[in-house]
Amino acid sequence: MTLVFKQSFLSLVRLGIGHRSSFSEIEDWQSIYSLADEQGLMAIVVDGIEHLPEACRPSKVMFLEWVGTVMRDYEWRYDLYWRAIADLAAWHRVHGFKMMVLKGYACALTWPKPEHRPCGDIDIWQFGQQKEADAALAREEGVKVDASHHHHTVFRWRGFTVENHYDFINLYTHKSNRMLEGILKELAQDDSHYVEVGGEKVYLPSADLHALFLLRHAMAHFAAEEMTLRQLLDWAFFVKAHGDKVNWEWLMTVLRDLGSLDLFHVLNSICVEDLGFDSSIFPAVQSCPFLKDRVLNEILEPEIPNALPRGLFKRVIWKLKRWKANAWKRRLVYDESMWSSFWHGVWAHLLKPASI
Repeated sequence: MTLVFKQSFLSLVRLGIGHRSSFSEIEDWQSIYSLADEQGLMAIVVDGIEHLPEACRPSKVMFLEWVGTVMRDYEWRYDLYWRAIADLAAWHRVHGFKMMVLKGYACALTWPKPEHRPCGDIDIWQFGQQKEADAALAREEGVKVDASHHHHTVFRWRGFTVENHYDFINLYTHKSNRMLEGILKELAQDDSHYVEVGGEKVYLPSADLHALFLLRHAMAHFAAEEMTLRQLLDWAFFVKAHGDKVNWEWLMTVLRDLGSLDLFHVLNSICVEDLGFDSSIFPAVQSCPFLKDRVLNEILEPEIPNALPRGLFKRVIWKLKRWKANAWKRRLVYDESMWSSFWHGVWAHLLKPASI
């Protein structure tokens, strides 16, 4: 990926989220499309293109195809997503359960256009009653609940995959996760934050819970697999909307104890220097140009793309190769030795063989 192409893509993203940016002419619009799709930012890039002069846009036919994709895969799907969440919350309320949404919908609420954030799974937390709620769904609705995953069960609801969390994070992959899980569960007892979705009360994480969970989730993805710009925008939009409610001194102390504070500063720097967010919304922006560029390049063009090969033996070899290549990323996220990380990861896979 050339520097000019990277800057052109980032300029489109900045324009798409309402930030100012200079722009140079693009010749390879198909590559822009592919990168936007990989990063979960097709709708944002289309929004950015709409700010360009006609002469700088892709062909009219191509652009109309992109607009159609956004309407079908983002806006129409978001409406279905919203309805599924309302319906799921209603079912649980009737049966005596409270439902908090994590990540996806909670993040979308802070975007300028919630329907332009891609809809994935519906992640929920039921205040410690996951087992009882899953049993009721299976008994009364015939829902098939998959318990083969770490830290959450999985089932289908109105066309969407639901991840019902009994833990916020995988307790087995890293030694620090048990300590962190205790903090997250304590914060998750707060049921004073909610919105109405289709007339139903849907609980939201508190600002401190959302901040810590968002960061750990994105950082864990970065260390093990890939992080996308969409995840970084989730963070930046959350800070813009709710940063004044976060206990930053506490959060930065937790991140320092976890060994993640340097990456925290890098992510904030990317949000400010490359995505155009105001530095005043972040508690600190400490730029380290070399590390920031390396992290941003890894986000946009991962050294080991997340393309899992078929066949058990090939998957194991590929995962070992990726694990070795990601050593520098793990050091930014976890304060633990290489071998501790390795054996915890092996143990987690042995406990849940379906994850191999």
